[in-house]
Amino acid sequence: MCGIAGILNVDPAEAPRERTLRQMLAMIRHRGPDQFGISLDECVGLGSARLSIVDLGGGQQPIGNEDGTLWIVFNGEVFNHLELRIELEARGHRFTTHTDTEVILHLYEEYGPKCLSRLNGQFAIAIWNRRQRSLFLARDRLGVRPLFYTRVGAVLIFGSEIKALLADPRVTAEIDPVALDQIFTFWSTLSPRTCFRGIQELPPGHFLLVRAGQVRVESYWRQEFPAQLKTTPLRTEAEYLDELRMLLVDAVKIRLRADVPVGAYLSGGLDSSLIAALIRQAGQPRLDTFSISFSDPQFDESGFQQQMAKFLGTDHQVVHATYADIGRIFPEVIWHAETPIMRTSPAPMFLLSRLVRDRNYKVVLTGEGADEFLGGYDIFKEAKVRRFWARQPASACRPRLFQKLYPDIQGLGGSGSAMLAAFFREGLTAVEAPDYSHAIRWRNTRRTRRFFSADLNDAVRRDPAGGQHAVFYPPEFSQWGPLERSQYVEISIFLSQYLLSSQGDRMGMAHSVEGRFPFLDYRVVEFCNRLPARMKLRGLQEKYLLKQLGRECLPPEIWRRPKRPYRAPIHRSFFNDTPSDYVREILEPAALRAARLFNPLGVSQLVAKIESNRPVSETDEMALVGIISSQLLHQQFVSGFRRAPALGTGDDVKVVDQKQQPMPVR
Repeated sequence: MCGIAGILNVDPAEAPRERTLRQMLAMIRHRGPDQFGISLDECVGLGSARLSIVDLGGGQQPIGNEDGTLWIVFNGEVFNHLELRIELEARGHRFTTHTDTEVILHLYEEYGPKCLSRLNGQFAIAIWNRRQRSLFLARDRLGVRPLFYTRVGAVLIFGSEIKALLADPRVTAEIDPVALDQIFTFWSTLSPRTCFRGIQELPPGHFLLVRAGQVRVESYWRQEFPAQLKTTPLRTEAEYLDELRMLLVDAVKIRLRADVPVGAYLSGGLDSSLIAALIRQAGQPRLDTFSISFSDPQFDESGFQQQMAKFLGTDHQVVHATYADIGRIFPEVIWHAETPIMRTSPAPMFLLSRLVRDRNYKVVLTGEGADEFLGGYDIFKEAKVRRFWARQPASACRPRLFQKLYPDIQGLGGSGSAMLAAFFREGLTAVEAPDYSHAIRWRNTRRTRRFFSADLNDAVRRDPAGGQHAVFYPPEFSQWGPLERSQYVEISIFLSQYLLSSQGDRMGMAHSVEGRFPFLDYRVVEFCNRLPARMKLRGLQEKYLLKQLGRECLPPEIWRRPKRPYRAPIHRSFFNDTPSDYVREILEPAALRAARLFNPLGVSQLVAKIESNRPVSETDEMALVGIISSQLLHQQFVSGFRRAPALGTGDDVKVVDQKQQPMPVR
């Protein structure tokens, strides 16, 4: 695992400078503090900040092929690199390291961009072809690892994090009003947009190729589901279960490949518990597990975590998160997330990865992805109940099913039940709308826009799209079943943009910790996407098939547990007995007017409501954390951005100056 950065200037009169690359790498030192590498050519500079996990002594990047015509920097892991290496050696390729990085390079040499379909991993790749004068950038299928880029005239600048781009003096940060409008609707921007104007992300499952000054971005993989009316022989439940077991066991096994110890996160739920159990079954002699406990019992699952750790016999370690802890470290969370967020959930994950690193671990396996691909979220159940209700919109009985979904919500008798029915009734019969499953969530989140300043609202209205955001739906979308459509929307918008980024990669790599996700093995994903809906969501029972697998190796109290979404306290994290000084400072009217993002009067009224201990709605909670995170982002990246000192003589830096090396002749 690493961080990468680079500069391509098609004008050879201004070759990339080593000092700029050293500055860029210094900004992402946390991603790879073990070693650094720089490759310089007349047109391109590549940089790597390495977290040594495979081939600890011999894997320093950049790495070249046999004749020095191809050079690579790479962030991530290719879990099937051992099998690919055997194949490439049989085809005559010679290796100088035992890294997966070099495997990618030779695979690209053999197959070009088509090599991506052979990789089972999580990655961001940059390959410079000296002979063709072309730059190849690529990102894994689901966007586990980030990659950003921007263009300044004839120069293309890229990196694993936006702060690396901003280390180049030609790049400045300006918050994009439309991006903020998207975040305050969807919880994230719509790829390839980021929250900074002119800076884009390479979308998941895409590659970018620059040649002869032309930039081409192309998809190589995307979500696919079978047509709803497709007639194929159905397999038995036992057959589906056998294949899921086989795929998941192998996905876990290959993710244990490392030259350093591998641990696991343990939330106390089905997904992470199952992954930990499969690690045990793989013969790992010792397993350290890590989890979060909360001082607020509403969010705490430590009892289930301890039960599971005892069942597996793991060395279990816990970080305890209080309201004050979350509030105190929140500015660091935003510095690493590089985007406004609508939840505080990333903050405890930041604390958890710090614990992992303090225990000298670099790698953990986690359970992310099971809910998205096996139908685990409440939003899928909500859509199913609403579709059932829509067949008889006048029914008074059918909306009572929402009480089964949310039995822990207070006051569902009488007016509470009527309140839920009114909430879910809007747009009830528009069952063919592509956003049917998510429209209520987006409508609710969009109410937070009432705190936008007049300047921000005007900027959104002036946008050519007029604030109407276009979610991409593939041509075959309407042929999929209702659950599959809901899954596509959740995966394509929320999974990579928020869960795997703000809550995943960025919080782990803040402390040089790599997360690995067996449920996101592309073979597991494609299998789940082919499953009949009843194998994922049976009635209102989520993750049906996965629970059958859990039945084999987990205590009943774990595999039978209803899904409990991971969340963290919000307003009490910022307004408590020991509040952080920065909160009041960035919410002062003067600070709000300076950033020009939010209406000072509206924010003041929200703060007064919280401080008076009146009930705070979910929308107010989201608005508060969205406002605080946006203000912090503006402070850290726009008005007060600071570049780290460039890498110096005390850093382990490998520099390859290709300008001094003649082009090999074939």
